[in-house]
Amino acid sequence: MKDNSRENVIVRTSIFGILANILLASFKAFVGLVTQSIAVTMDAVNNLSDAASSVITIVGAKLAGKKPDRKHPFGYGRIEYLSAMIISVIVAYAGLSSLIESVKSILDPSTPNYTPVSIVIIAVAVPVKVLMGLYVRKKGREVNSDSLEDSGKDALMDAVLSTATLISALIYILFELSIEAWVAAGISVFIIKAGLEMISETLSQILGERADKEMAQDIKKTIKSVEGVHGVFDLILNNYGPDSYMASLHIEVKDDMSANEIDAVSREITKQVFEKHGVIITAVGIYSINTKDDEITSIYKNVRRISLSHEGVMQIHGFYADTKKKTITFDVLIDFSVEDRAALYRHIHDDILKEYPDYDLHMVLDADFSES
Repeated sequence: MKDNSRENVIVRTSIFGILANILLASFKAFVGLVTQSIAVTMDAVNNLSDAASSVITIVGAKLAGKKPDRKHPFGYGRIEYLSAMIISVIVAYAGLSSLIESVKSILDPSTPNYTPVSIVIIAVAVPVKVLMGLYVRKKGREVNSDSLEDSGKDALMDAVLSTATLISALIYILFELSIEAWVAAGISVFIIKAGLEMISETLSQILGERADKEMAQDIKKTIKSVEGVHGVFDLILNNYGPDSYMASLHIEVKDDMSANEIDAVSREITKQVFEKHGVIITAVGIYSINTKDDEITSIYKNVRRISLSHEGVMQIHGFYADTKKKTITFDVLIDFSVEDRAALYRHIHDDILKEYPDYDLHMVLDADFSES
């Protein structure tokens, strides 16, 4: 495996974070004990929680890199979402613990005893945390690792906490006014809020989000470039971990294509999408475009006009009509913003039947899984 592989980048970056946080935690714990500062002590504990987060990131990356097996044929990539969730919980818990200790200090205050050395240590921690946070977050974005990105965000929040601690220390030295417990409480609330937001984002990913708009459109563009393809619909991207996707879709082809020609088009789509986007195509469904019957073309145009006349209808596709058997089949795509999609579906269905009462209408309410 190459040194610049995704897993190795995550591991190296996390090890850097562990060493830096342990070093910072050691210095801050010493300063906290000597100065009897609750803010500095909580800052040290927060650095230890960051080191623990980095350990979890490493474990998550290693487990996610396991090869697919019989029990998990799609691999273990989603473990990274679980590790990101654990880190988010740790961040929220660290904020809650800090808030509890801060409230205790407010109710039973102690007099801090800052020294020049302690001030220097706190001051140095700020730029170190900023640089570390920016570096870890940057690496997380480069390799699409939510765990690394969350660790980077946490480090930047720590820089804010250290800055607030430094300011409260300077205020005490200059004015003999102890506000550090109140400052620590305020920052704790900020950390809790950030942790809950991280939990919400990770939960959303675990539940399954709409595919990235740009990615979906790029894939459709690639498919449409294949000769013989006249439309791409129903693109569904299933995510099995960062950068691990499988997809299914429908394409429109002319009704005079042979099975061999359609097979060649499907194979070319699978090849190009994997080479250009790293996405595995699991299924290619076929919709045929009428080229032989003017009556069917007229029906299609009329059905399309009726459907699109309703607000909220994005498109119809997969249209098929049989004038002998008197059947009409198609999918109607209704925007998720429509409050009652089922009611709109019924209205469209009824309007079309008014125009074609002798036909057996099979209309499918479709969902916009990716940007059309």
